[in-house]
Amino acid sequence: MIDTTLQRLDTDSFERIVYEKESPCLVIFMRKTCHVCEEVVPTLEELEPEYKEKCGFYAVDVEEQKKLFQRFSLKSIPQILFFNDGEYQGKMAGLVEDDAIEERIAEIFG
Repeated sequence: MIDTTLQRLDTDSFERIVYEKESPCLVIFMRKTCHVCEEVVPTLEELEPEYKEKCGFYAVDVEEQKKLFQRFSLKSIPQILFFNDGEYQGKMAGLVEDDAIEERIAEIFG
């Protein structure tokens, strides 16, 4: 069971951070009881201090925020969505390596 240190977002905070503030960020859509999420979330928690100047790291629990999950037509978890200047920049799905995440961060956020 995952108990992440990443800031949790609900629909209101998602709107405020991603679209109103246009904060550069990545958001992992996850579930507390997902085995793959249990591997990916700690990777993000480890990367967060290194990249916090470039982008925010957030989490959405899909069981608690079903409407937000459905809004993006996501079919599976985990999904990491990237946003910059209020615009969707792409996603990564499933078990992703930290190197791949770091490459995507560099590509999107410079």
